[in-house]
Amino acid sequence: MDAFWQGPCIYIDMKTLLISALLILSFQAFAGNYSGWGIASINLPAKIVAGREITVAVLDTGIDPNHELIKGSLVRFLDYSGTGKNDSHGHGTHVAGIIKSIFPKVKLVALKYYNPKYSGKQSLDATVKALQAAVDMNVDVINYSGGGPESSSAELAVLKEAERKGIIIVVAAGNESSNIDQKANAFYPAAYGLSNIISVSAHDESLKLIKSSNWGKKLVDLAAPGKRIKSALPYNRAGFLTGTSQATAFVTGVVAMLKSQFPKLSYTEVKEIITASAKEEVALAYNSNSGGRLDAKAAVLAAQRKQAKESIFNSLAKTN
Repeated sequence: MDAFWQGPCIYIDMKTLLISALLILSFQAFAGNYSGWGIASINLPAKIVAGREITVAVLDTGIDPNHELIKGSLVRFLDYSGTGKNDSHGHGTHVAGIIKSIFPKVKLVALKYYNPKYSGKQSLDATVKALQAAVDMNVDVINYSGGGPESSSAELAVLKEAERKGIIIVVAAGNESSNIDQKANAFYPAAYGLSNIISVSAHDESLKLIKSSNWGKKLVDLAAPGKRIKSALPYNRAGFLTGTSQATAFVTGVVAMLKSQFPKLSYTEVKEIITASAKEEVALAYNSNSGGRLDAKAAVLAAQRKQAKESIFNSLAKTN
């Protein structure tokens, strides 16, 4: 299906290119203040410990390389859209701004695959090339805030290669108000169900699933803030977007933080910690396999406990 407009929501309904977000047209000048409800909701630790350098690939519409919030973190920009190293759409810059707001020490790689003039096949080809580049670079995390209703063997092959390398891929559950556990509502890449994929739905400030968010007791791992989220927009602006794309970025930021502070954690351990530490909410109980929402501090505490237990075990092993 080609791109279409539906009121104030932007839907790009192609394979690997479905992006649903509500743009509130009341932009303000960039002020470096991203302490909105989303940051408060995830219970971010007061002190963030940065250890190993972590690189996150943002597979999206590009990133504004000159934005004051982001430019110091952007280390590479690869364009597979044929439209240049910029972000004329704004979605990718917004996602990158959320990730940077959560973990300021992150290194970002922009992998631009979005071109509104591309056919479905061209879009898929660009997506696969961008994913392959991220895997070849051995990035730590891939933020993939897009997707579509059909699977792709080429895409799956690259994602499995990432799995073998231990690269975590944080993906959007999608914005069709559907249960993606049902085959008729499948949304990829979330529906591939790989061990390195963390699938994210979106909740609002009242801790309820937003109306547009997909869900799934099997294929969705947890919820994160996704309603009217403030972040960066091109040309040093800030604005608000809504959708599972924004929720995905919150989880990516926390994953990057964990991998930096606890570099010995495997990708499966990071995923387990993120989901097991999710804060359970009655309104979210049946919408994901964790039944909860992102809790950054709880995730850090869980990682600390795991690290302490392993340290004690190793010490006992040496004495015996």
